[in-house]
Amino acid sequence: MPRQDDEKFSNRLDTAAKARAEMLAKAKARAEAAKATADLRAQERAAIAKARDERLAQRAEEKRHAAEAAERTRIEAEERRKREEVEAKAAAEAKKREESEKLVQLLAEQKAARDARYQARKERQKKR
Repeated sequence: MPRQDDEKFSNRLDTAAKARAEMLAKAKARAEAAKATADLRAQERAAIAKARDERLAQRAEEKRHAAEAAERTRIEAEERRKREEVEAKAAAEAKKREESEKLVQLLAEQKAARDARYQARKERQKKR
């Protein structure tokens, strides 16, 4: 099928070459624009990376502080538990000592009462 327009083969080759040249010029222009903004993009990427590193460092610092606080809390709880054990032991010893003193006093009172009864019985026997 013949072409319907009057364009000759050589004209078509010229038109295609011009179109390719225009496309190449456009690609070069886009590449130049990309080069011009490349520094800006690199700076943006560097700023983003720096911000990310700062956030990571901040998170690591927060984790370290949290771990230190947890360790302090654990140590305080351990010291409080030991102190409470010592206090409970001292209270138990005091209670035991108090009970033993009460028992000694009770035994002394019982002995005194027994001696008084014995003495009274002896007195009654002398009067007879």
